[in-house]
Amino acid sequence: MTLIVDAGALYAQADADDDAHTTVIRLLKAERGPIVTSELAVAEADYLILDRLGVDVEIDFLTDLVEGTFSVECLSHSDLADARGLVERYRDLRLGLADASLVVLAARHRTKRVLTFDQGAFRTVTPLQGGQFVVLPADD
Repeated sequence: MTLIVDAGALYAQADADDDAHTTVIRLLKAERGPIVTSELAVAEADYLILDRLGVDVEIDFLTDLVEGTFSVECLSHSDLADARGLVERYRDLRLGLADASLVVLAARHRTKRVLTFDQGAFRTVTPLQGGQFVVLPADD
């Protein structure tokens, strides 16, 4: 089953000094299904990696993307409309487009598994296909 990965987890994977680095690496290595993120989450993570960790770590992150460690998907106009609806519906959460894009991708991949440290958002937002998200590593 597909695992959706947010920017915070992408960042933790890249930052060897991050407290969650080992946990994220363990979860990613154990994953047997597709590991998917959005181009928006990648852009957010890339900004943080370059800003906080420097160009060498950014290049390593980009190498992971090139090698297919993560499948990076784009949103269609219809997907963007769904994401906009989520941002509007959950306006008090200040969900943002990057996180909303992950909710849309979770529906596209028929999964509720999300690798994120943003429990506030992913415990509150209802997946488009109903139910609740499985928030990793918290639910591991």
